[in-house]
Parts: sequence; structure tokens; C-alpha cells
Amino acid sequence: MAKDHDSWSGRTGFILATVGSAVGIGSIWKFPYEVGSNGGSAFVLLYLLGLIFIVIPLMLAEFAIGRHGSGDAVTSIARVAARHGAGRHWALAGWLGVVTGFLILSFYSVIGGWTIAYAVDTLLHGLQGGDVEASRARYQAFLASPWKITGYHAAFMIATATIVARGISGGIEKSMTVLMPALGALLLALAAYAALEGGTAATMDFLFRIDAQKFTIDAALQALGLGFFSIGVGMGLMITYAAYSGREIDLLSVALISVGADTVISLLAGFTVFPIVFANGLDPASGPGLVFVTLPIAFAHMPFGTPAAAAFFALLFVAALASAISMLEVVVAMLSQRVGWTRPGIAAIAAAACFLAGIGTVLSFNLLADWHPLAGIAAFRSATLFDLLDHATSNLLLPLGGLVISLFSGWAIPEGVMRDELRLSPAGVLALRITLRYIVPAGILVTTLSPIFI
Repeated sequence: MAKDHDSWSGRTGFILATVGSAVGIGSIWKFPYEVGSNGGSAFVLLYLLGLIFIVIPLMLAEFAIGRHGSGDAVTSIARVAARHGAGRHWALAGWLGVVTGFLILSFYSVIGGWTIAYAVDTLLHGLQGGDVEASRARYQAFLASPWKITGYHAAFMIATATIVARGISGGIEKSMTVLMPALGALLLALAAYAALEGGTAATMDFLFRIDAQKFTIDAALQALGLGFFSIGVGMGLMITYAAYSGREIDLLSVALISVGADTVISLLAGFTVFPIVFANGLDPASGPGLVFVTLPIAFAHMPFGTPAAAAFFALLFVAALASAISMLEVVVAMLSQRVGWTRPGIAAIAAAACFLAGIGTVLSFNLLADWHPLAGIAAFRSATLFDLLDHATSNLLLPLGGLVISLFSGWAIPEGVMRDELRLSPAGVLALRITLRYIVPAGILVTTLSPIFI
């Protein structure tokens, strides 16, 4: 890897970092509003099926490639390909992952900045009214200020770069030993608070009652996209993290624990958000505004609503930061192999580039809100630059990256790589091989391409 050959101190540090990369806005912020927008329980089932048959096999493949290649995403794929007689062009999958991670981080940091802004503003000024008009006015006033959004975007990126600059064991791993327990404590406390406020029975029905009419192609696409976005496969992140792991670490158990923890946290987020929504007669399908417009209304009518709301936005910040750290590390690790600068210097430059790229997202909510780059295409007639970035990365680039990784690991490298790195039985290797060769590509292609033809 890097010149200092930094690595995880052990299995626990690797697990915490991997869980932190998986648990982010995708789990806490995006999961509830995607569930609300796509029919509740049907979406949850599709999401879980996508994790089992597509995301986990891809995560295992990326882990195997990363430790076998012992480098960043690009280097690891190139090394594995060279060792086993595959073409050098496979390294393009690594470049695709790095670019995808960079683009996601550019707008992810903007939303991460919102969590800081709302936590600070709630602590200083309270919830400013408990009706829809007041809450929406607060949200719109914030979005209308590009300078304010940019400032918080910068603060979030600086926090991310500061941790990444300190290295693997001294920066990322050490931060996760604080961030992940804090996230767990906040989430459990807020879920208990929400349960006391009522709406738990409606939440159970919403999340777990199966409605066959809600099993649609669009819901499947959204579920798969959220799985990629949430867990982080398809952007070289798991390849990069696995490269820092020693041979004593069981990659299979790390993968299963990480995905399991992310799923539990996502469902806990649902039990934090939806009881409050249902208890107050609010709309669970109100999109991104569910967090920044709808929930503040509910908090305003609850006992201790202001500190509870501030804690909720602090929770979002912790989750977003943990995930952003891993995305920046993908870029930093790649540059570390190719330039002679120090890690702090590389982290600062990569973060600055992400910050500048994120300005387009900032302006999408105000000065460029009426600019729709693909207005000539019916499906994107009203899409802003942020909408297009979100759609392109979650529904196109991440699945494409996953598709290439599945083909590479399923067809281009020998099964011995998976057997040795993942410590699988012959039956396990065969099952993973078949899944990566056929099931994963088919699942990705069906859910990605079907909207074009249907």
C-alpha cells in the first residue's frame, strides 16, 4: 500500500471501519425516505434480497481482490489480473470505482454539511415552530443561501480530511472506535424515545407487512441502488480496506458482520423515524424532506423535542462522517501509490478537489435550481445537477462497477483466489463462483436496464 505500510491493528478495527463505511447517510437518511417512497415492506424485502444475492457476493469478491492485490483499487485489480494472466484492461474497473467514489463524496459532503447546520441551528435557535409552513420556510431559507451551505460543506470535508490524513491505524481506525459506539448509543436512545411517542404498531405494519402490488421494477431498481450506495460495493472501497488487512483476519466474517450491522442500523433508523411520523399523522413518503422538514415538525410537539432533534442531526453527522472517511480513503490510497507526497498533503488536495466538485451540488439548490441539464429527456425533465449525480452514481456507475467486478472475479481469476483469501469450502467456492458469474450480473442488468425498456 502506502510507503508506511499502515494496516489495521486487528480484526476489531477492520470491522469497525468496514461497518462505518457501510453505515452512513444511506442507512440513516436515505433508507427511511426510500422505504417511505417505495411502499414500505415490499421495498425492505427487495432490499434484503439484493443484499443477499448481489451485494454480499460482490463484497466478498472485493475483499478477496484487495487482500490478494495488497494495493489501492486500481493497483489491486491490476496485480491480480497480471498474476493470473488476465488482461490489463481490467484495471479500468478500479479507475471507475475511484471516480464513482469521488463523485459521490462531492455531493455526499454537501448533505453531510446539512447535518452539521441543522444540529447547530437546533441547539442555538430551537425548532422555530411546529407547523409545516415554518419548518418548510426554515429548510428553504437554508437552501437559498449558497454561502451557508458551502461553509458547512467545507467544515464537513475538513473533518473528513483531518481523520484520513492521520492514516489507517492512527486516523481511520481510531476515529471509528469513537464514532461507531457514539452512533449506536444515539440511535438506540432515539429509537427508544420514538417508541415512547407512539406509532410503533404502524411502523411494524409499514416495514414488515408484505404488499405484492408494491413489487415493481422501479422499486427493485431503487432497492438495489440503495444497497450499492449504502454498503459501498462497486467503488473499490472494500478492495482498498481489505488491502490493509492481515492474513489472520477472516474476511468472510467481517463481510457478514458488516452487512448485518448495516441492515440492523437501517431498520433501527426506520424505528427512529417512522414512529414519530405516524404518531403525528405525517407523510412517510415525503422524500429527502422527511428528515429536514417533516421530522422537525414532529419533534417540535414532543417533550424534550429540541434536544432530541439536535441529537438526531448529530447522529446523521456521525453516520455521514464515518462513510465519507472511507470514500476519501479510496482516492487517497490511489494517489499514494502514484505520487511522492505525504499522506496529509494528498488528503488535503483530494478533499479540496471534492469540495470544489461539490459546488455544483450546492448551487443545484439555489442559483442553479432552475437549470435542468437533461431537460430534453422526458425522464430527467425536472432533474437538477444534484439529481443527475445521485441517479448516475447510485443507479448506473455503482451497478456498472459491481458488474465488472463480478465478471472479473467470476471469470478472469482462478477460484483458488477466492478459496484462499476467504477460507471457503469447495462448496462455498462453487456457490460464490456461480453467483458471481450468473446471478449477480443478471440481477444488475435486469434492474439497471429494465427502466429503459419498460
